[in-house]
Amino acid sequence: MKRRLIAAIACRNQGTRLYGKPLQNLDVENKISILGNIINCLKTIKCIDDIVLGISEGFENEIYKDIADNENVKYIVGDQENVLSRLIECGKAGQASDIFRVTSESPFIYFEPIEDLWQQHKNKELDATFMDNIVDGCGFEIISLQALEESNIKGEKKHKSEFCTLFIRENNQDFKIIRENPPVDLSRKDLRLTVDNPEDLVVCKTIFHAFKQFAPRIPILKVIQFLDENPKLIEMISSFTDSGYSSMYRWGEDG
Repeated sequence: MKRRLIAAIACRNQGTRLYGKPLQNLDVENKISILGNIINCLKTIKCIDDIVLGISEGFENEIYKDIADNENVKYIVGDQENVLSRLIECGKAGQASDIFRVTSESPFIYFEPIEDLWQQHKNKELDATFMDNIVDGCGFEIISLQALEESNIKGEKKHKSEFCTLFIRENNQDFKIIRENPPVDLSRKDLRLTVDNPEDLVVCKTIFHAFKQFAPRIPILKVIQFLDENPKLIEMISSFTDSGYSSMYRWGEDG
């Protein structure tokens, strides 16, 4: 069977610190949102056959249907709490064998190795490929639809939350997995490029304007060099880094 890779993005308007994070604009003048930049970047990656938004039920999330239509991508509407089930439904809607997963509030993807890792994923018949130990928000996961379905059947409530590969990570002996690490310059736990707080948004908007000529494929290494040259931006997000990294991977740990 030919393996087919579908990018699935779980979308929901929530957050007490910053509401509607995926819809926040990186470029107000050109109306480029966080989610818009993610979708535009994914469209440039040849091995991704389709993009499907996994929209949570609820009136407040209706706007994501309009975004999907405007961006000419598919969508499904599913359970508010079971994020894992929405990813599975995205895969089915796109006739996927495998899911490419990024989060909807992280605008800058480490896109460079994706094509090669997908080839490795297929050649080695993997259940999961994890790009770990990279700046928070820049990593990605490639997971077989079969492994996600097994997680949904066997997993507990915690495994069906936003930590939807937690069951695979906790039971890694039962799955064929490769954990990839980025070049050492991209492994920076003093940085984060995901938007949970107003300060995160300020930093990401500043980065986008500095590198908008590269958009949507903004190289993470250039971003890191820019942040090192602008330590006040790092200071703005420094209080949020520890909590983000402490819950990120949870290999074999109880979440």
